[in-house]
Amino acid sequence: MQLAAGVRERVAAVHVGGGLPERLRLYDGWAARYDQDVAALEYRAPELAAASLAFAFPAPPAGARLLDVACGTGLVARELHRRGFRCLHGVDGSAGMLERARSTGLYRRLLPCVVGREPLPAPAEHYDAVTAVGALGEGQVPAAAVPELLRVTKPGGFLCLTTRSNPSNLRYKVELEAVLERLERQGAWQKELTPCTMRCRRPPCPNQEQLCQGDTQPEKLSKHHTSLSSCNSCFKSLIFRQLCS
Repeated sequence: MQLAAGVRERVAAVHVGGGLPERLRLYDGWAARYDQDVAALEYRAPELAAASLAFAFPAPPAGARLLDVACGTGLVARELHRRGFRCLHGVDGSAGMLERARSTGLYRRLLPCVVGREPLPAPAEHYDAVTAVGALGEGQVPAAAVPELLRVTKPGGFLCLTTRSNPSNLRYKVELEAVLERLERQGAWQKELTPCTMRCRRPPCPNQEQLCQGDTQPEKLSKHHTSLSSCNSCFKSLIFRQLCS
């Protein structure tokens, strides 16, 4: 596929080099072209993550309160809205991205927040689901910030996370897996799988059984299964369900 001039350069710029202020400046400048650039790259993480979350949700999602972390221009919100989610809140560190997200009219609340540098602007156990799609990678939201996402998720609520599986992100993926495995060992959440995506779920009381669904018949999944599944866009998508305190 022949990409328009500058697309790869803009993508690379926000993932390599520079400190946080520089990266936020780059995102601000990229906001107006972001949607068309990622469409040219056939970026499917928002679609896959939203489909996975909708598949996992135990009840009609219209009344569910959901936080879209590092919401960008609102690509995840569009996919969630198509699947019946209506009560959407978003946070992002880029003012330019937040402005574009606000223009969609899909969010009930949008606030600035540099995740990993400051706490999320929400009380504990506030959301039925939290998403972080396309933000868990080298030079973006640090893996150490994942427990903060868990903090604002209700018992029995879901976290839907994606991370890139390409070679340039391998070091980050190792760090992320270590955080996820530690939280599982501590009994903070449990994992599930869906087609093309791994989902981890924060179980309600009483504890619920995990299922792994592949391309054929579902099968039971061991609580300590930790390998990441592949998806077509070279992203890994995970969902966690919080355990009871």
